[in-house]
Amino acid sequence: MTQFLNRRTILAGLCVTTAIVAAPVANAQQAEFYKGKNVSVYIGFAPGGGYDYYGRLVARHIGKHIPGNPNVVAQNMPGAGSFTAANFLFSAAPKDGTALGVVTQTIAIEEALKTTGANYKSAQFNWIGRATAILEVTLTGEKAKATNIDLAKQFETPVAGTGSGSPSEGFPRLMNALYGTKFKVITGYQGSNEGMFAMEKGEVDGALTSWNTLKRTRSEPMAQGKIHVLVQYGLTRSPDMKDIPAVVELGQTPEAKAILTFYASGAAVGRSVFAPPGVPADRVNTLRRAFDAMLKDPEFLAEVDKLQVEFDPASGEEMQKLISDVANVSPDTIKRMQDILAK
Repeated sequence: MTQFLNRRTILAGLCVTTAIVAAPVANAQQAEFYKGKNVSVYIGFAPGGGYDYYGRLVARHIGKHIPGNPNVVAQNMPGAGSFTAANFLFSAAPKDGTALGVVTQTIAIEEALKTTGANYKSAQFNWIGRATAILEVTLTGEKAKATNIDLAKQFETPVAGTGSGSPSEGFPRLMNALYGTKFKVITGYQGSNEGMFAMEKGEVDGALTSWNTLKRTRSEPMAQGKIHVLVQYGLTRSPDMKDIPAVVELGQTPEAKAILTFYASGAAVGRSVFAPPGVPADRVNTLRRAFDAMLKDPEFLAEVDKLQVEFDPASGEEMQKLISDVANVSPDTIKRMQDILAK
């Protein structure tokens, strides 16, 4: 028995030693590959927006954490709601770890809904990490009767809509069908800021915006009780809003919960970075660990803090599972949601 234990102890020690030796060897191999190379971060939208900001933020900081310190360059590839970039990364981009992408947070949702132009398989991308989730909320103004989500079941509540494919119209329609609210979508607003201004002018009772925008630009009216947050569009309640229901809580049946979870998953994808399919597993791991290290980089954190942008990161492994779950949602859930959103 003693001989067996000694042998097992020796073997365990050899495994640890091998792992310790293997890590520098693997890093050296990756450094040899990346040294002197360019890594492109393809951003599926034009310059100036949130996707562009986070894509460029990653491009500025991740390079020094990749072995070999390659030159990382952000490139805008707008078109078709970022499908142009997504399709390029899926089928034509280099599959060696020198191409990364940042595209719409609804990438997996659009694929599942069979949206025209979505010619990719989101679960086949290699997800590297998330810079932040984007937590959105529906709020109502000072004169609205619906000051919480349950009162929105009693009173018709006009809300600003920014287009048929936007969360500002999708979420109210889903909650009307699945929770019994009486939201009335008033479409035609150009963006969330215009929707909030319309609420403040009394054109509508409510609007949708990000929680970060709301607390940065409307903290005083909230403190004065002039703005009411009805619901938050995340998979769980944010620590900032422990008393406000997450939309998935409003599902009264397993089907309703599945639909709301599916639609809310876009917020959880947020501003994520991925690599094409087919990148070698060891290189994917290298990029994921570089992304993780970047998230702890004092220079990176200082930039995030200075601009007070949203920062709710997640690992590549977490994002890979989330995307896989969304991509594998049942056909019945998809069909039911399509019927609701088409009304």
